[in-house]
Amino acid sequence: MTIIIRDLMTGNRQLAGKGFGEEALGHNAIVSGFQGQRQWTDFLPNGDFSEALLNSSFDWNGIRAPYMVATENDAMNGISMLLGYLLTNRAQIFADVRTYWSPDAVARVSGWKPDGIASAGFIHLINSGSATLDGSGRQTTNGQPVMKPFWELTEADVQGCLKATSFHPSNVDYMRGGGFSSKFVSRGGMPVTMCRLNLVKGLGPVLQIAEGETIDLPEKVHQILDERTDRIWPTTWFVPKLTGEGAFRDVYSVMANWGSNHGSISYGHIGHELITLAAMLRIPVNMHNVEEERIFRPSAWKSFGMDAEGSDYRACQTYGPLYK
Repeated sequence: MTIIIRDLMTGNRQLAGKGFGEEALGHNAIVSGFQGQRQWTDFLPNGDFSEALLNSSFDWNGIRAPYMVATENDAMNGISMLLGYLLTNRAQIFADVRTYWSPDAVARVSGWKPDGIASAGFIHLINSGSATLDGSGRQTTNGQPVMKPFWELTEADVQGCLKATSFHPSNVDYMRGGGFSSKFVSRGGMPVTMCRLNLVKGLGPVLQIAEGETIDLPEKVHQILDERTDRIWPTTWFVPKLTGEGAFRDVYSVMANWGSNHGSISYGHIGHELITLAAMLRIPVNMHNVEEERIFRPSAWKSFGMDAEGSDYRACQTYGPLYK
């Protein structure tokens, strides 16, 4: 399955020798998706192994550029991954925005009260295996966990990601055709940006952005919380930056305002770059926690009103989408 998806995207000259000249060319694709989850395919497999390996910066042939592959064929999250990749040249985590854990809820089920940046609660980002293995945070620079562009990876980085990842038979209640789900836990201390492109009827695409940081939990607490969903799926514990207002009034509000249960997570705080790119593409941004001094939009946006979010919508509507 992994080879087939890769060949569909980029081609494979070996196919020409088998009489498949057109297929050998591939589709020159920069992003793809696989609808292979749950009960939604003829043969009932999952695509977790294929998606995890393709989304990573390495495979059995060694270090190479990641392929952007969206699970559940979520085209909007696939494009979100593509935006993050094009801005950073780093592999992207595909994850469900699954659960908000309040401090009281964590204390009730585990006996431990979150502290530090987690004292206001956190979000469980988890999906059934499609997240890039780079997301384990076992690549390091000066001892700090990072997600590197593929050309900066070392063999030690690759081995660290592989050692941090285990593969488990998938949940056969859902995927009776089989498959293997990858499992890792992202290391805390990584600055990350979560984004999501939503398609709204009558409006078109709109972009949501949430900058924040990954965190570590005590092992016992992690185990209790992780098993509330599925212990064989990759997990990232995420704390968004709060502003005290609107969608970022508190951690719960971030999840409550998110337009889908999917998000694309990129290493680094790149919200300002996503905002500029969205303006260039004429996609309005309806949710972000980026400081005003970091935001750059075309100067023409200033002619559309003094409220930044409203003027963004009006400018994008007036100029129209760059791509349809």
